[in-house]
Amino acid sequence: MDTRWYGRRSGKKLRPGRQALVETLLPKIRLKVPTGGRIGSLADCFPHAPKDVWLEIGFGGGEHLAAQARAHPDIGFIGCEPFVNGVASALTLVEHDGLTNIRIFDDDARLILDALPDASIGRLFLLFADPWPKRRHERRRLVSGNTLDQFARLMKDGAEFRFASDHMDYVRWTLEQVLRHLSFAWLVCGAGDWRQPPPDWIETRYEAKAFRRGENPVYLRFFRRPRAAAADEKPLL
Repeated sequence: MDTRWYGRRSGKKLRPGRQALVETLLPKIRLKVPTGGRIGSLADCFPHAPKDVWLEIGFGGGEHLAAQARAHPDIGFIGCEPFVNGVASALTLVEHDGLTNIRIFDDDARLILDALPDASIGRLFLLFADPWPKRRHERRRLVSGNTLDQFARLMKDGAEFRFASDHMDYVRWTLEQVLRHLSFAWLVCGAGDWRQPPPDWIETRYEAKAFRRGENPVYLRFFRRPRAAAADEKPLL
């Protein structure tokens, strides 16, 4: 049974310049995962100890990841993306802007989730992931009870989980899954909040494509409840 969260690993043949970056730059900033164990300290993965570490799963071409890294030079960023063409695109941005606060994991995100230390992530992004719309593929959707257990383990108390999608069935699925989980609460104040991106939002290429198709994305924000409080909560669904 294929339960991968991602589709293709590669697309068109890379141009020579991008292929060179994959061969030279990627090994320098690739996040290495210990076999059968967990990373001891994320601060040691960066040249300068960051004040916090944020994680983006499925960064596409890396535009959002790089823009966040530019805007927050004191934050360490881990980007997960198995699609080599997307990784190569991100590497061009890292090189062009001289970004030293990005580490890339170019394999199945489940491997890095298993390896991250407890309470080590201050913000987690899952933006315009593949919705796997066919019913037989629902098990390949990233948001599930098991994955949320992992998110809850690795996120700090009060950390934020940002989700965005233009696929309404996936939005409903995600909201149902998260509201059932005792470790998360929905950051919503009004009926229209889910249509408005956060104030510091950075547009992604997939978001721009959705707008060009005339579709309106949905933006969901959740926070990781304090561990002591989460133990006393009851699921909302």
